[in-house]
Amino acid sequence: MSRFSRFFFRNRRYDDISVSIQEHIAERIDELMEEGMARDEAERTARRDFGNVTLLRERSREVWQWQRLESLLMDLKHVCRRLVRSPGFAITVVLTLAIGIGANTAVFSVLNSVLLRPLPYSEPEQLVAMRLNAPGAPGLTDFRDELRMSPSMYLTFAAHNRSFQSMGVWLPGTASITGIAKPEQVNTAVITDGVLQTLDVPATAGQWLTAADQDPHGAQRVMLGYGYWQRRFGGDPGVVGRTISVDSQSRVIAGVMPRGFKVVGYDFDLLVPVAFDPVKQSLAVFAYHGIGRLRPGVTISQADADVARLLNVWMDSWTNGPGTDSHWYLKWKITPAFLPLKEQVVGSVGNVLWVVMATIGIVMLIACTNVANLLLVRADGRQQELAVRSALGAGRWRVARELLLESVTLGLLGGAVGVGVAYAGLRLLIAIGPENLPRLSEISLDGRSLAFTLMLSVFSGLFFGLIPVLRYAPSRQAVPLIGAMRTASVSRERQRGRNLLVVAQVAMALVLLISAVLMIRTFNVMRNVDPGFSDPPSLQVMRISIPETLVRDPQTVVRIQNSIQDKLAAIPGVTSAGFAVSVPMSGAEPNWDGIYLEGKNYEGEEPPLRLFNYVSPGYFHTAGTRFVAGQDFAWSDIYSLRPVAILSESLARELWGSSSAAIGKRFREFPSMPWHEVVGVVQDVRENGVNQSSPATVYWPSMMANLYGPGPLDARRTAYFALRSSRAGTETFINEMQQAVWSVNSNLPVAAISTMQDIYSESMARTSFTLVMLAVAGTMALALGILGIYGVISYAVSQRTREIGIRMALGANKSELLWMFVRSALVLTGIGTVVGLGAAAGLMRLMRTLLFGISPLDPITFTVVPVALVAAAVLASYLPARRTAAVNPVDALRAE
Repeated sequence: MSRFSRFFFRNRRYDDISVSIQEHIAERIDELMEEGMARDEAERTARRDFGNVTLLRERSREVWQWQRLESLLMDLKHVCRRLVRSPGFAITVVLTLAIGIGANTAVFSVLNSVLLRPLPYSEPEQLVAMRLNAPGAPGLTDFRDELRMSPSMYLTFAAHNRSFQSMGVWLPGTASITGIAKPEQVNTAVITDGVLQTLDVPATAGQWLTAADQDPHGAQRVMLGYGYWQRRFGGDPGVVGRTISVDSQSRVIAGVMPRGFKVVGYDFDLLVPVAFDPVKQSLAVFAYHGIGRLRPGVTISQADADVARLLNVWMDSWTNGPGTDSHWYLKWKITPAFLPLKEQVVGSVGNVLWVVMATIGIVMLIACTNVANLLLVRADGRQQELAVRSALGAGRWRVARELLLESVTLGLLGGAVGVGVAYAGLRLLIAIGPENLPRLSEISLDGRSLAFTLMLSVFSGLFFGLIPVLRYAPSRQAVPLIGAMRTASVSRERQRGRNLLVVAQVAMALVLLISAVLMIRTFNVMRNVDPGFSDPPSLQVMRISIPETLVRDPQTVVRIQNSIQDKLAAIPGVTSAGFAVSVPMSGAEPNWDGIYLEGKNYEGEEPPLRLFNYVSPGYFHTAGTRFVAGQDFAWSDIYSLRPVAILSESLARELWGSSSAAIGKRFREFPSMPWHEVVGVVQDVRENGVNQSSPATVYWPSMMANLYGPGPLDARRTAYFALRSSRAGTETFINEMQQAVWSVNSNLPVAAISTMQDIYSESMARTSFTLVMLAVAGTMALALGILGIYGVISYAVSQRTREIGIRMALGANKSELLWMFVRSALVLTGIGTVVGLGAAAGLMRLMRTLLFGISPLDPITFTVVPVALVAAAVLASYLPARRTAAVNPVDALRAE
């Protein structure tokens, strides 16, 4: 029989041993009686000859026992009995721990899913984001944190690199789907050959796009995203091979990508192949995101060096047109700055999540110190019991083991309940988390999260259990039997541990409260920043694209847009309408380039790069963007191709010193482009969010002569239409908008319908999320800290009842006794505040990137928060201290 079988069936063995002993004694009694001995004498003789039955039984049982395990199980039974006899204490501790452990588990699940879990691609450690830096490109960093790849770069790097198994470039976009139901605009990922091979995720139906699909005269195929396949085609596997109309062009569905698949975090509806004709490519058009899969054994630094040598090959192989210098980009000092693809996907959200995790971790520490205080009080009440046990032979380890077993049991119970809290908290975090949080759909409570919960439960149990162990599990010689008198006044030594825990609670609570208040002030500053548009709830926006395959003539495109604008303006309740290539904070890809001023010599100097936008007459009035100087475009300017432009206020000041001085000045983008006259200057617009500086921007007319020289007109085919109306956001208003668009052209889908308030709120979502989490953590910390102070003062009052009675009998004033306890709380709070201020001053510097318009050492915050905390501590100590007034000296002395 195995040891496990013997252990679990040991009770049966114990019974067999007892029966065998009794049978052996009975046989001996029978033998003695046969020899003529009386029964009573025979029983005494048989038992005397056999020996100590109890001792032999115990020694026999030891053969079948695991003594340490059984001893541990016995202690566990005692612990469970004690907890059952003290349900109030057990429930309080378990719920306190459940909230702390559950909150930590929920946040860890988010952090694990977003930051720690590998990307859902094959061998994700080989994947890199192919980013480029251009420190010599003046002004680029004002509106973009990288230089993206051009098609000619991709063709050069793909053909000549030595570091990558595969690589590709891709671009987010939109497309119009017609012929299935009502016209619909969907999100597309335009990809080259190599993107799917690099990510290496097989199709769930059909097959990948291949190199043959890059041929503009090929089969014209697309792939569906899983969500679009389910939403539009009901998950029908027979959709492979069907034809759909994409931007008025027939395309065959090649396959469907699996659930959850995204192109570097971008959720798409269609994968559309792009064909780069090498004959038609130039050096420029830096618009594409690059990804690559490294060869085995190749590091990112080696790949950087490999591609760096190809930059000269790229400049030798392509130009920007006749008469241009192919090595002009040497001035930009372009260098590869590849990084793991995971860092590209996660972005800066890691800083936010680590801050949130740290704050929730501090709440857990505060909860543990609160529980430690409760256990100290509980152990203090058991001091006489522990002294007796020690005197009877219980060693230091045995007492310590039982105390630790109780604390770990409480920790595990708190963790078990905390799993349920974590599940609910995770649903809440996903609900309130920003929609642009990377990998949001992958967040779950997985095995790693449960392992974290178990580890946190055990370690928290050991943490708050060690404090009473160190205090109440001394050596046998150190424990007196006398001194556990319940009415004796509490000693300084017995109170010191609880006081230290309160100081720690106050310090940690202060750090979290300062963090929360700084985020509140940051949020308030951000809300007071002028974004460059007004009354966002009344500003309705939508996106309309007119593909070249539907309407080829650029002037016809603009006339259709003009007609749509007029139809929208005629909707009841609309006060004005306009359109632009991008609206603030929409995330639309901007155009950019350098601009040359008339009369300025640029020999040996490069003009700074500036952001471009294209707007219609009436757009600024609709958006609520103020004109600082000059006037708006007129439709006569658009159709006559008058070379005019509008500048942002910051760009006007940069170029000519003031807004008024810029009016009438001229500039251009290329030498072949006509000079454009500045006719207006508008206020700066926070294009990338209120926490980002306003980029210097050039606003071109929505239609101009071709920027690159003689040729067809240049018109923007995708535009955001803006409508000013008190009906914005209502369902009937949106339906009327769609009908107005379809009355102009029934094949134009309406997409990205939202109010400007929605876009504005989404841009603030990450700050709001951090604010909410810090506010919750700060509130929990304050509550736990105040409870800690209340508990210590309340316990001190109860333990010093006799002392209070004596003081009052000798004539002490009740207000003096009251002040004695309040003063004690003030001292503890003061020490904790000083410690907390020092810790906060250091830690707040780490939050600098999360703050906006507020110093990490903001004097208002660092003054108001400590004062508020001290006031709360005074109130928390005053309530239990009032009990001193109710103490009757006679009753106190009689109890003694």
